[in-house]
Amino acid sequence: MKNVQIINVAPSIPKQIRFLEELARNAWWCWNAEAQQLLRRIDPTLWRDCTGSPLEFLRRVSRPTLEALAEDIGFQTQLARLETRFRECTASDSLGLHGLVAYFSLEFGLHESIKLYSGGLGVLAGDHLKAASDVGVNLCGVGLFYHQGYFEQKLNHDGWQQEHYQLNEIENLPMRLARNPAGEAIHITVPFPDGICHLRVWDLKVGGISLFLMDANLGENPPHYRDLTARLYGGDHFMRLRQELLLAIGGFRALVAMGMEPEVCHMNEGHAGFLSVARLEFLTKHKGLDIDSACEVASRANVFTTHTPVPAGNETFPVALIEEHMKALEPETGVPPWRVIEWGRAPGDKDSPLSMTILGLRMAQRANAVSKLHGDVSRGMWQHVFPHHLRDEVPVQHVTNGIHAPTWVSPEILALLQTFLGADWEKSALNPRDLARINDIPDEELWRAHEMARSRLLRTARDAMSHQLSARNATRAELSAARGVLDPDILTIGFARRAASYKRATLLLRDPERLQALLGSKDRPVQFIFAGKAHPADHHGKDFIRQVVDVSRRTGVRHRFLFLENYDMRLARALVQGADVWLNTPRRRMEASGTSGMKAAINGCLNVSILDGWWCEGYAPDCGWAIGNGEEYEDDEYGDAIESAALYRMLEDDIAPLFYARSGGGDPAGWVGMMKASIRMGLGFFTTRRMVTEYRDKFYIPASKHYRNLMADSGTAAVALNAQRLRLNSAWHHVRVHSPQPDRDLRALHSGDSFSLVTSVFLGQLSPEEVSVELCTGPADAGNQIKSPAFHPMALRKSTPDGWHEYVITVPCPSSGRFGLSARVLPAGGEWKAASPGYVTWSE
Repeated sequence: MKNVQIINVAPSIPKQIRFLEELARNAWWCWNAEAQQLLRRIDPTLWRDCTGSPLEFLRRVSRPTLEALAEDIGFQTQLARLETRFRECTASDSLGLHGLVAYFSLEFGLHESIKLYSGGLGVLAGDHLKAASDVGVNLCGVGLFYHQGYFEQKLNHDGWQQEHYQLNEIENLPMRLARNPAGEAIHITVPFPDGICHLRVWDLKVGGISLFLMDANLGENPPHYRDLTARLYGGDHFMRLRQELLLAIGGFRALVAMGMEPEVCHMNEGHAGFLSVARLEFLTKHKGLDIDSACEVASRANVFTTHTPVPAGNETFPVALIEEHMKALEPETGVPPWRVIEWGRAPGDKDSPLSMTILGLRMAQRANAVSKLHGDVSRGMWQHVFPHHLRDEVPVQHVTNGIHAPTWVSPEILALLQTFLGADWEKSALNPRDLARINDIPDEELWRAHEMARSRLLRTARDAMSHQLSARNATRAELSAARGVLDPDILTIGFARRAASYKRATLLLRDPERLQALLGSKDRPVQFIFAGKAHPADHHGKDFIRQVVDVSRRTGVRHRFLFLENYDMRLARALVQGADVWLNTPRRRMEASGTSGMKAAINGCLNVSILDGWWCEGYAPDCGWAIGNGEEYEDDEYGDAIESAALYRMLEDDIAPLFYARSGGGDPAGWVGMMKASIRMGLGFFTTRRMVTEYRDKFYIPASKHYRNLMADSGTAAVALNAQRLRLNSAWHHVRVHSPQPDRDLRALHSGDSFSLVTSVFLGQLSPEEVSVELCTGPADAGNQIKSPAFHPMALRKSTPDGWHEYVITVPCPSSGRFGLSARVLPAGGEWKAASPGYVTWSE
């Protein structure tokens, strides 16, 4: 059948309760507990069947039910109260501290019914938007609308992952076509070497902000273009490149078409790296800048966040593939392919493929990692992009990730937080004095709340197991057994995350006898719940799942050792809210941050983890356990054996005994004390409210001010900045610095002494006012490298007509030890500190 026209008929909702439709069309409901309770109240069974999708739910609610609600005074009162709260929370006025921030991400995890995410990166992006709405940050999100989203996971009889894709039903998603100021639907095009790709743009409301989603599934596109927005992370390098071009080029063009001028663009991972090309197009075509001056503006008004701590995980593309796509764009953008290729390689590199992370770093002078340890790892990984910088000066800061607490906290813990911290509990938790009131929660109330969450987790697990077995045509006996798996009164350990090799889901399986002893203990039994998806192309990850499933099917184990299929946000909430312990076993320095443990912490679940990612900052003996002391092993097999044994000892000797320590048969007082410490730790720092505020203050506000200053007076300052770069480019290679010369024998110094240093600097065409000369000092290691360097400005003493200048400084010796010193020259001011390859010359 051809040329079928589709119409969607919305339910006729009585006037008295018509706000329900507006509520359903804004994702705000998915983190507001009262909104969810109100919808569930209408028909609890139907609400569950609709996977918590309000639009689908309202379409399926019967007309008599809606009419009865219109006469229900109690329901109307609750709905009116909720509407007042909705108006307050979704008001679009921001604090006015900066201009519009456009946050670009290839995936967004808002709710399990909105399938635009695969895992942690997407959920973080969704939490970022929710917190931006809560805090009042002037921000919009930009992504792609995937008609099939990410895959649903099913396991075959051998425990091998199978991928199934379901269509996202647009009529059940809270989004509408985006429009320009004249009310016209937005239509965008992006040229490719083989034609023009057309895009429409959806507007999905997330509280008080918008998430704009590019969609190529249009009749005017050929099938291979329509498929570009079919699946998240589907296809090969070729398709991935085109998806990223649609995100970056199409996304920025869409904002411009809607009359927006983002002052700050935030790239969440390298997927949005081509954004800079779109910004240059805008600044040259709409603002009249030349391309070089536009580069100075764009790089200073971009923010780049890297999430990948291993070189192999950073995306690259063949240069030939980049070149042909940039050639197709060049007539519209004015950006030649060679420039993009140069930005995507380390300085001096002529042979490597284009790195999306390097592209992001070189075109965003404000960059960050996502935990303190990841910041150190990233500065080491990318030092070659800034070859003249010391490692600690590589311009990659860190903003530790957080989680959106209202989305992830259990209803039972939420009620306690509202009672003891107040209605604004999330904001109050950032105040140490208010946060301390968590200690006032009676032990028995906190323990009862957690027991209810654990009971809900067990029901969820049993339902999931029954569903899994039914799908594989299990026997009645097997189905009956599934309804009795897990025990509501024993120690429950959760392990749920992407099934990647470095996350070591099988670390616990190395000693089957000890595992069996833990599971079957009469006095202190333990049960485990595993979940997680492997990337469709990751066969090692799939084999990890198979190994876990194989163990779960063994006699004597299956009732206390489960793998649950199709890990998504719904299952994640049940796990982090109901587990007693959250297990995390990555190889150290291979997990950038991790956020599932943060979600567990705010629910009183105790973390047991390798000291990696966020746990390096969150761990304290009163709120969880650390596996090892931060050791790193050259031999993976040896390290796995050591850390597996350490984990078993901890479970046997520390964790299980504490959980079952019940004085007089009461509640586990020691355990509950650690639960309170865990909640304080999580809410006190590891939330997106803190994270987004940190981004705002450290990145968005300075970048916005930079943009405005550079664009004032038709970009006069930007043109001047480009002129300065040209001058530095032509003159800097002549700069020379002689080794500092002391005024006394440095071998005869004592603490309390001081000495003077003089260094000669050749500046050539540059003047002393254009540079800063610094002495670098600090403790020296065995390799004669300066550790923890400190920099001290040297004073100009005299100049000579031939371009040489003499600088001097007096150096105190406050303590004894072995120290190193050197001198360097760099441009005056801070405009070039984050430039690559940079303008820094060290003493010879």
